[in-house]
Amino acid sequence: MKIAFLDRDGTINKDYPDKDWKDRTVPEILEGSIEGLLLLRELGYEIIIVTNQYIINEGIITITQYHDFQHNLLKLLKSNNIEILDTFYCPHTDADRCNCKKPKTGLIDIALKKYPNIDLPSSVYIGDSICDQELAFQFELKFFEINGHHFNTYYHSINEVVLTNREFL
Repeated sequence: MKIAFLDRDGTINKDYPDKDWKDRTVPEILEGSIEGLLLLRELGYEIIIVTNQYIINEGIITITQYHDFQHNLLKLLKSNNIEILDTFYCPHTDADRCNCKKPKTGLIDIALKKYPNIDLPSSVYIGDSICDQELAFQFELKFFEINGHHFNTYYHSINEVVLTNREFL
């Protein structure tokens, strides 16, 4: 099974400064994300979201707020015919010294244990940060950069990442 591992905030939905997450319940989908996710599915990828959510342990949001936002995101994606295979999140801060906060490998390690038929050489990683890139590198995944809050000159949406790199996927 080939997987498109995707970061969440700044890749699928808009990201905010940490303190502004407190009252967020409804995701703002980035332009082109729906089309890009549909194209990934069309290309035969299952989608797994891997996301750092240290604002939980920092006390900015509660675990319930995280789950409410995530539920609303998945519901919105499903209403656009996008099924997400799974989501793995890390609630830890650096002080927690966990093994799952990206770029550490724990989130993908958990995915590999849960889904042993993942074909890593056929899988890709799409994210918006250096920690996403570093995590992809550790698993030798093809990495495609997107940046939702300050677009770089290469990729302006998941859709453009997929279209630009279709021959590589």
